[in-house]
Amino acid sequence: MAKYAFLSDEWMEAAKAVRDEYADQVSPPAHAIRMNQVVTDVPFGDGTINTYLDTSGGEAVMELGELDTPDLTVTTDYATAKAITVDGDAQVAMQAFMQGKVKVQGDMSKLMLLQQAPADPVQTEIQAKIQELTE
Repeated sequence: MAKYAFLSDEWMEAAKAVRDEYADQVSPPAHAIRMNQVVTDVPFGDGTINTYLDTSGGEAVMELGELDTPDLTVTTDYATAKAITVDGDAQVAMQAFMQGKVKVQGDMSKLMLLQQAPADPVQTEIQAKIQELTE
């Protein structure tokens, strides 16, 4: 399997293909969340990437760019974003927040809802495939 740099155009395309492969097996998101993410210290491009997560339409949509009216905006560095997004490491997320590496503007309760989502075996399988395609 080819590997791509986290958040590169190729990675976004490959991760979307994995999510699409499981689209008919995934439970709808438990909560509607519209979140922008600003990732700094990116080792390619201009050093900053904007992404968003939108579950308000009944499915999780993660794309490059930003939403006009997000519930919240999270800013963090590349390594932290990768550990949280690709590895799904809640401990890293908590430590990064406590160390000031994660800054949140907007409705923090929405971020908490995201972290409290129940474990889903299909999501676990998706996470494993995304880990495999990430450098």
